[in-house]
Amino acid sequence: MSHMLTRLPVLFITLTVVIDAIGIGLIFPVMPSLIRELTGRTLADAAIWGGVLATGFAVMQFLFGPLVGNLSDRFGRKPILLTALFVMMLDYLVMAVAPTIWLLLIGRLIAGITAATPGTAAAFMADISAPEDRERNFGYIYAAFGLGFAFGPMIGGLLAGIDTRAPFYAAAAIAGANMLFGFFVMPESLAPEKRRRFEWRRANPFGALRAIGSLKGLTGLLIVFGLYELAYFVYPAIWAFYTEERFGFDTVATGMTLFAFGVSLGLAQALLVGPLVKRFGAYRVAMAGILLDAVVFLTFGLTTSVPMVWIMSILSGISAISIPALQGMMSRATPDDQQGELQGVTGSIAALATILSPLIMTETFAIFSRPGTAHYMPGAPFLLSLVIVLIAGLILWRWHRRQAFS
Repeated sequence: MSHMLTRLPVLFITLTVVIDAIGIGLIFPVMPSLIRELTGRTLADAAIWGGVLATGFAVMQFLFGPLVGNLSDRFGRKPILLTALFVMMLDYLVMAVAPTIWLLLIGRLIAGITAATPGTAAAFMADISAPEDRERNFGYIYAAFGLGFAFGPMIGGLLAGIDTRAPFYAAAAIAGANMLFGFFVMPESLAPEKRRRFEWRRANPFGALRAIGSLKGLTGLLIVFGLYELAYFVYPAIWAFYTEERFGFDTVATGMTLFAFGVSLGLAQALLVGPLVKRFGAYRVAMAGILLDAVVFLTFGLTTSVPMVWIMSILSGISAISIPALQGMMSRATPDDQQGELQGVTGSIAALATILSPLIMTETFAIFSRPGTAHYMPGAPFLLSLVIVLIAGLILWRWHRRQAFS
């Protein structure tokens, strides 16, 4: 497909991910207030419920990601994306009127099942991209998500000042508008002759992982991707706690560092990934991101300097160039009729990281930060992430050597 023919679809799918990320980010600021409103409990109890909602969302994403990916390989990307957006719209409306915490939980479980848009968008990008352009186009997806996620919470915070339910209505409207936009504009990227038969044995995380992992060279990359996601999720897991404990940041200061991170991530993905991969290759870009992460994690683990926090927040966004580089490497090793399955598997791996990382990182933070601890070190979770990301880098280096001599 020519460059001119691919430009509009790339623009559309990028805008789709931006809008989707804004919709997700809209509801974040209001969740503590809404949970307290529904339960009548304290902020501490609301935080526990918040963890239950987040874990439930991630578990559904882990279980159903491969199913959605396999369905898109069978029926095409457009019907799956539009169906997900339609259910997402209805789900936001249900959460907007939910009278009990249990209905809100059901809403978040359904949202986890329909969280197919980034994976389907990535499969769409793989369909329409020449192999040498895949890292750049995957970078556009992560840029879109980063920028949308940076602005979503800001908008949600303003809407929450009107009413605690207003962000959910706004998110529903955005999902609905996005669905209509896609219905009229989005082309189908997966030709009928490239579709494959749907198989239930591959439509679960374990069956899909076996099918994808059997492809030459993919197992090592999947392990690297999983370790990277586990390490990188230290930010949403403990950032607010870490910045308050170590530096005394309030919610505004913490939110601004997250905004700086989101903007940095978005710009790096949009402007750096493509040129760097073309110049140095996907492997070197992935390794450079991992090494930059190592520097950032080490600094966060040890620093007591507020200016250094801001510098490292920006660099941590840039370091995420590893993800589209890894995605591109995996996509090139996967046949056209398994691109959706691959994105379902990587979505499940990322979801598994979002389940495990908060448990590991928050417990590590508590051990090294609670009053009377023998070794006070609020940055300990970042040092743990440093170890994990260095192991990922070592595995990637060994994988590259094997590929070079195979």
